[in-house]
Amino acid sequence: MPLDDEKIAVGEKWGGAYPWYVVAILMFAQTFSFIDRMIMGLLVEPIRAAFNISDTQFSLLAGFAFAVFYAIMGIPLARIADSRSRRGLIAFGIALWSIMTALCGMAKSYWWLFLARVGVGVGEATLSPAAYSLISDYFRKSNLAKALSVYTIGVTLGSGLAYMIGGQVVAWAKNVGELHVAGLGILQGWQLTFLMVGIPGLIVAVLMFTVIEPPRQGLSEEASQREGAVPFKQTLSYLTSHGRAFASHMLGMAIFIMVVYSLNIWGPSYLIRTFAMAPSEAGLKFGVIMMFAGTAGLLTGGSLADKYFAAGKMDAYSRVITLSAALAVPGIIALGFIGNAWLGMAALAVAIFFTSFQGGIAGGVVSLMTPNEMRSQLVAIHFLTSNLIGLGFGPTVVAATTDYVFKNDAALGQSLALTAAVLCPIAILIMRMGMPRVRAVIESQIPVTQV
Repeated sequence: MPLDDEKIAVGEKWGGAYPWYVVAILMFAQTFSFIDRMIMGLLVEPIRAAFNISDTQFSLLAGFAFAVFYAIMGIPLARIADSRSRRGLIAFGIALWSIMTALCGMAKSYWWLFLARVGVGVGEATLSPAAYSLISDYFRKSNLAKALSVYTIGVTLGSGLAYMIGGQVVAWAKNVGELHVAGLGILQGWQLTFLMVGIPGLIVAVLMFTVIEPPRQGLSEEASQREGAVPFKQTLSYLTSHGRAFASHMLGMAIFIMVVYSLNIWGPSYLIRTFAMAPSEAGLKFGVIMMFAGTAGLLTGGSLADKYFAAGKMDAYSRVITLSAALAVPGIIALGFIGNAWLGMAALAVAIFFTSFQGGIAGGVVSLMTPNEMRSQLVAIHFLTSNLIGLGFGPTVVAATTDYVFKNDAALGQSLALTAAVLCPIAILIMRMGMPRVRAVIESQIPVTQV
């Protein structure tokens, strides 16, 4: 379909349901991205045995190879999203990370697996910046938060499914031995796992071509006449000209995300160490918590943000994020003092519920503050800081607290509690101090009359 024909108002041509269809497709893409991302960490032992590698070498596969290239490639790929077809870019990215995940399953050496993981990171870097931009052009700002939160349900679904099937996959991969697969030769159980989770993603890549590229809303007059992406220097100039607003949000969020990632990564280990659960049982129960409490939190956070925004509060998203950081603290602190498994899981569910409020709207704050022509690039910068600081340091801070403060593996609950008690108030303070500036930047981009 020619792009000019596609610029018919989506609401007029397809009705109110079509934008939600687009969100559903993007949500499925996010689900598969997190399954492909998380499954690596659930195959530690068979991969270590296959290549005779250390924990450190494995951590480079699971973390460094993916996260660094995911973060670095996000910005150049976002420049493409700001000037060319976002639909095509996302479809390409889904196909790339799905193929690369499958190639992980055919790895015959450590470096083959390392390079395949790099490819997974590059492919997944296409998704969120372009998706945020795409969704922002489909929805009025008064219900944008809910749409972004539904898209982000893919995170809780993907993570939950990975944890739920993870324990069973590990057991199966250990017991299956070697199988002969036509055209691929002899494969071990862990290799078949990568093939099984990677190949279905290609279906979602094809479904992306049922998405209509919407006309870009809120372009400046200069951008509407320009061909190609905004020069990155201009994007940086806009970022620095509103530096305090962006810095307060991105830094505050990165610190809060340290707590979020710590819960997500150490949650199963908390159940194992504190309540002597088997890994398969802990994975199943934590996966259920992620899917249900996390999804409920995402939808609640999005609904609250839309409600506040519709009431004319331009800093609605930031208000909800700081509220969630405050409400999450009691549940996380409780992890350090609970001795009953069911109460421990209830505290985890409360903590996951509140920390999930931010999932869809954190990037939405950046989207609202930014002109359309550089929106994907600045969302990519937001994800870069969140991933490098949040994922890079959050789980390590908890580990260091366990090792050097409490000096007891069984004190993981106390480490999570102490980390949240320190970091959440700092994150809230930083974001609250910057909220007047965030509000002013959003008002300059979206007058109240256009809400």
